[in-house]
Amino acid sequence: MKRKNKQDINTRSLLIVVALILVNFISYHYFFRIDLTADQRYSLSKATKNILKDLDQTITITAYFTEDMPPRLLKLKNEFKDLLVEYNSASDGNVLYEFVNPNEDQEKERQAMQSGVRPAIINAREKDQVTQKKVYLGAVIRMGEEKDIIPLIQKESTMEYDLSSSIKKLSVKDKPQVGYLQGHGEPPPGAIQQVQQQLNILYDVVPVDLSESNVKLKELKTIAIVAPSDTIPEDHFRLLDFYLAQGGNLFIALNRVEGNMNNATGSGLYTGLSDWLGKKGIQVEERFVVDASCGNVSVRQQQMGFTMTSAMPFPYLPIITNFADHPITKNLESVLLPFASPVNFTGDTSIAFTPIAKSSKKSGLQQPPVYFDVDKRWTDEDFNAPEQTVAAVAEGLLAGDVPSSIVIIGNGSFPVSGEGQQAQQLQPDNVSLMVNSIDWLTDETGLIDLRTKEVTSRPLDQISDSKKAFLRWLNFLLPIIIIILYGIFNYQRRRTIRKKRMEEGYV
Repeated sequence: MKRKNKQDINTRSLLIVVALILVNFISYHYFFRIDLTADQRYSLSKATKNILKDLDQTITITAYFTEDMPPRLLKLKNEFKDLLVEYNSASDGNVLYEFVNPNEDQEKERQAMQSGVRPAIINAREKDQVTQKKVYLGAVIRMGEEKDIIPLIQKESTMEYDLSSSIKKLSVKDKPQVGYLQGHGEPPPGAIQQVQQQLNILYDVVPVDLSESNVKLKELKTIAIVAPSDTIPEDHFRLLDFYLAQGGNLFIALNRVEGNMNNATGSGLYTGLSDWLGKKGIQVEERFVVDASCGNVSVRQQQMGFTMTSAMPFPYLPIITNFADHPITKNLESVLLPFASPVNFTGDTSIAFTPIAKSSKKSGLQQPPVYFDVDKRWTDEDFNAPEQTVAAVAEGLLAGDVPSSIVIIGNGSFPVSGEGQQAQQLQPDNVSLMVNSIDWLTDETGLIDLRTKEVTSRPLDQISDSKKAFLRWLNFLLPIIIIILYGIFNYQRRRTIRKKRMEEGYV
């Protein structure tokens, strides 16, 4: 009997050794992990995997991160490192990376600065004193002789988009073309410089004049029509219909009304584009949207012999914060739409119409012509048309038998920053609204989902007291319960073995 027990022990030991070798072999060649987070924050998106799969050259990422940082920034570094591990694994080793601490010596700091990574100045607490500290949180992505820079990594939610778009920018051979319509009083490309800088990462933005005989619309993934001010000829609309019939997409930011602050008047604006859209059931009305949530205008006032400039709310400059859960508008906080018009739908079921941005619950409509009285006392009666749609998406059979898409914004001025000395800095969400729209219409890899990806935070201070108590007791009791259950199971198993040994004929 002792010999048999010894043989059983040897057999079990051998099986355990074989199992450990097998597990190590499988884990070495087949790496995987399970992401149980609700927002899948630790999983690479399908878009990223497709980009990495198509790599035919090695990508080298040099991450410049300061070692000694506050916990919140150190967490950012660890998240970025984990992400790079995933990129390396998903690319079959085509993405290589290294971490460099620029604060270590002057040579490494000079290298970071020359690469385009700039330090950020933060407040840090050391020995009960608040001091300013220079930290680096950037990366340089290289492929051959080409390079791209992420000068400052600030949020977990944008890491994957920044990395994937940089890699795609370096690896793509032929960028998709996006047309920018000209010839009808539209602002020149230089007047949307902030938008163009963002678009140039993934696309070639080319001016398009429909009056030219050699225009090649088939080569364009999307055509952007921004703030035309002159009447558009009918033959140009026929070309746009032909383009849609081939599966093309349009981004349209249309001024249906305009305001002149020099003479304080507002009037309608006709280009023919609203009539063309109306035939497809898309109505951009010739009316002003006024909103209690609005921007300010500077007004000079005489008080006690002094001239003073004060900021006055101006409801004709709606600040839009009511966005749909759509890839274009996801994570947008506020967009300024000066002199916006409502967008409505009267078409049939062959077209899916989705509002993506609306005015606030305290908004109204004004019919032009209007006189802008900055001293007017606005009342609830002026805001009697709540939640007006100011941006929408139309998808379906817009022209012909091939599905296509149009993004319509009831204002054409929101992405225009101007040129030269007249140029103004746009707020980021104004730029993002147009860039997100072009991404959604044009990019087939799904990078739009990364641009708008968010990391859901669930801090304990937002959990109810009862749930806190439940989690606390569960945390305390669960290990004890597991140990007790294991003890009961082990006791029963040993008892069963003892009973078998006492039976007659047991060897």
